[in-house]
Amino acid sequence: MIKRLFPMPIHTLILLLVWLFLNDFSVGHLILGFIISVGICLIAAPLMDEHPTVKRPLLALRYALMVLLDIIKSNFEVAVRVLSPNASLRPGMVALPLDLEGEFPLAVLASTISLTPGTVSVDFSEDMKWLYVHVLHIDTEEAVIHLIKQRYEQPLKEIFAC
Repeated sequence: MIKRLFPMPIHTLILLLVWLFLNDFSVGHLILGFIISVGICLIAAPLMDEHPTVKRPLLALRYALMVLLDIIKSNFEVAVRVLSPNASLRPGMVALPLDLEGEFPLAVLASTISLTPGTVSVDFSEDMKWLYVHVLHIDTEEAVIHLIKQRYEQPLKEIFAC
Protein backbone atom coordinates (compact mmCIF):
# COMPACT_ATOMS: atom_id res chain seq x y z
CA MET A 1 0.00 0.00 0.00
CA ILE A 2 2.77 2.45 0.93
CA LYS A 3 4.73 1.55 -2.22
CA ARG A 4 1.67 2.36 -4.35
CA LEU A 5 1.22 5.78 -2.74
CA PHE A 6 4.94 6.61 -2.69
CA PRO A 7 6.55 4.73 -5.60
CA MET A 8 9.56 7.06 -5.52
CA PRO A 9 10.00 8.16 -1.90
CA ILE A 10 13.41 9.82 -2.29
CA HIS A 11 12.26 11.77 -5.34
CA THR A 12 9.10 12.81 -3.49
CA LEU A 13 11.16 14.14 -0.60
CA ILE A 14 13.56 16.00 -2.89
CA LEU A 15 10.68 17.62 -4.79
CA LEU A 16 9.03 18.63 -1.53
CA LEU A 17 12.27 20.18 -0.23
CA VAL A 18 12.80 22.10 -3.48
CA TRP A 19 9.21 23.36 -3.28
CA LEU A 20 9.74 24.54 0.28
CA PHE A 21 13.02 26.27 -0.59
CA LEU A 22 11.39 28.10 -3.49
CA ASN A 23 8.41 29.29 -1.44
CA ASP A 24 7.84 30.87 1.93
CA PHE A 25 7.55 28.16 4.53
CA SER A 26 3.98 27.77 5.76
CA VAL A 27 1.64 24.90 6.52
CA GLY A 28 -0.24 25.64 3.29
CA HIS A 29 2.93 25.42 1.20
CA LEU A 30 3.92 22.24 3.02
CA ILE A 31 0.60 20.59 2.18
CA LEU A 32 0.55 21.88 -1.41
CA GLY A 33 4.18 20.85 -1.95
CA PHE A 34 3.44 17.41 -0.58
CA ILE A 35 0.44 16.97 -2.90
CA ILE A 36 2.40 18.18 -5.93
CA SER A 37 5.44 16.01 -5.09
CA VAL A 38 3.37 12.86 -4.64
CA GLY A 39 1.39 13.63 -7.81
CA ILE A 40 4.48 14.14 -9.94
CA CYS A 41 6.02 10.91 -8.66
CA LEU A 42 2.82 8.93 -9.23
CA ILE A 43 2.73 10.16 -12.83
CA ALA A 44 6.46 9.63 -13.45
CA ALA A 45 6.87 6.22 -11.75
CA PRO A 46 5.49 4.14 -14.64
CA LEU A 47 7.87 5.91 -17.02
CA MET A 48 11.02 4.87 -15.15
CA ASP A 49 13.16 2.10 -16.57
CA GLU A 50 14.41 -0.60 -14.28
CA HIS A 51 18.16 -0.35 -13.92
CA PRO A 52 20.26 -3.24 -12.78
CA THR A 53 21.17 -2.93 -9.16
CA VAL A 54 24.74 -2.53 -8.04
CA LYS A 55 25.64 -5.89 -6.57
CA ARG A 56 28.98 -4.75 -5.12
CA PRO A 57 28.80 -1.13 -3.93
CA LEU A 58 32.33 -1.03 -2.49
CA LEU A 59 33.71 -2.21 -5.81
CA ALA A 60 31.63 0.53 -7.50
CA LEU A 61 33.23 3.13 -5.23
CA ARG A 62 36.68 1.74 -5.99
CA TYR A 63 35.82 1.82 -9.71
CA ALA A 64 34.75 5.48 -9.50
CA LEU A 65 38.00 6.42 -7.74
CA MET A 66 40.05 4.46 -10.29
CA VAL A 67 38.28 6.25 -13.17
CA LEU A 68 38.90 9.63 -11.51
CA LEU A 69 42.62 8.84 -11.21
CA ASP A 70 42.69 7.59 -14.82
CA ILE A 71 41.10 10.87 -15.97
CA ILE A 72 43.76 12.90 -14.17
CA LYS A 73 46.59 10.70 -15.46
CA SER A 74 45.23 10.72 -19.02
CA ASN A 75 45.00 14.52 -19.01
CA PHE A 76 48.74 14.71 -18.48
CA GLU A 77 49.46 12.01 -21.08
CA VAL A 78 47.31 13.77 -23.69
CA ALA A 79 48.95 17.11 -22.90
CA VAL A 80 52.40 15.62 -23.42
CA ARG A 81 51.35 13.99 -26.70
CA VAL A 82 49.66 17.13 -28.01
CA LEU A 83 52.60 19.38 -27.11
CA SER A 84 55.13 17.05 -28.73
CA PRO A 85 55.53 16.86 -32.53
CA ASN A 86 52.49 15.55 -34.45
CA ALA A 87 54.54 12.64 -35.76
CA SER A 88 54.17 11.02 -32.34
CA LEU A 89 50.37 10.72 -32.69
CA ARG A 90 48.80 7.65 -34.27
CA PRO A 91 45.03 8.09 -33.94
CA GLY A 92 42.65 5.36 -34.98
CA MET A 93 39.44 3.44 -34.46
CA VAL A 94 39.24 0.26 -32.43
CA ALA A 95 36.42 -2.26 -32.50
CA LEU A 96 36.05 -3.48 -28.92
CA PRO A 97 34.30 -6.85 -28.50
CA LEU A 98 31.90 -6.69 -25.57
CA ASP A 99 31.22 -9.32 -22.91
CA LEU A 100 29.14 -6.88 -20.86
CA GLU A 101 25.35 -7.02 -21.23
CA GLY A 102 22.53 -4.63 -20.41
CA GLU A 103 21.89 -1.10 -21.57
CA PHE A 104 22.86 0.62 -18.34
CA PRO A 105 26.20 -1.20 -17.78
CA LEU A 106 27.08 -0.61 -21.44
CA ALA A 107 26.23 3.08 -21.07
CA VAL A 108 28.49 3.27 -17.99
CA LEU A 109 31.32 1.63 -19.96
CA ALA A 110 30.88 3.98 -22.94
CA SER A 111 30.74 6.99 -20.62
CA THR A 112 33.85 5.89 -18.78
CA ILE A 113 35.74 5.56 -22.04
CA SER A 114 34.58 8.98 -23.25
CA LEU A 115 35.39 10.64 -19.92
CA THR A 116 38.98 9.46 -20.12
CA PRO A 117 40.96 11.95 -22.26
CA GLY A 118 42.38 10.46 -25.43
CA THR A 119 39.48 8.07 -26.04
CA VAL A 120 35.92 8.58 -27.24
CA SER A 121 33.14 6.02 -27.54
CA VAL A 122 31.75 6.42 -31.04
CA ASP A 123 28.98 3.86 -31.48
CA PHE A 124 27.69 0.40 -30.65
CA SER A 125 27.08 -2.23 -33.28
CA GLU A 126 23.43 -3.03 -33.93
CA ASP A 127 23.67 -6.29 -31.97
CA MET A 128 25.40 -4.47 -29.05
CA LYS A 129 28.35 -6.89 -29.23
CA TRP A 130 30.92 -4.30 -30.36
CA LEU A 131 31.80 -0.81 -29.20
CA TYR A 132 33.70 1.42 -31.60
CA VAL A 133 36.22 3.64 -29.86
CA HIS A 134 38.35 6.43 -31.29
CA VAL A 135 41.78 6.53 -29.67
CA LEU A 136 44.16 9.50 -29.90
CA HIS A 137 47.25 7.27 -29.94
CA ILE A 138 47.37 3.55 -30.70
CA ASP A 139 50.52 1.52 -30.18
CA THR A 140 48.66 -1.72 -30.93
CA GLU A 141 44.94 -2.42 -31.16
CA GLU A 142 45.35 -5.47 -28.94
CA ALA A 143 46.89 -3.37 -26.17
CA VAL A 144 43.99 -0.88 -26.26
CA ILE A 145 41.39 -3.67 -26.26
CA HIS A 146 43.15 -5.50 -23.42
CA LEU A 147 43.44 -2.32 -21.34
CA ILE A 148 39.77 -1.38 -21.70
CA LYS A 149 38.52 -4.91 -21.07
CA GLN A 150 40.68 -5.46 -17.98
CA ARG A 151 40.53 -1.98 -16.49
CA TYR A 152 36.90 -1.04 -17.16
CA GLU A 153 34.74 -3.84 -18.53
CA GLN A 154 35.76 -6.57 -16.07
CA PRO A 155 35.04 -4.49 -12.92
CA LEU A 156 31.67 -3.42 -14.39
CA LYS A 157 30.77 -7.06 -14.95
CA GLU A 158 31.45 -7.69 -11.26
CA ILE A 159 29.68 -4.52 -10.08
CA PHE A 160 26.47 -5.32 -11.98
CA ALA A 161 26.86 -9.13 -11.85
CA CYS A 162 26.26 -9.57 -15.54
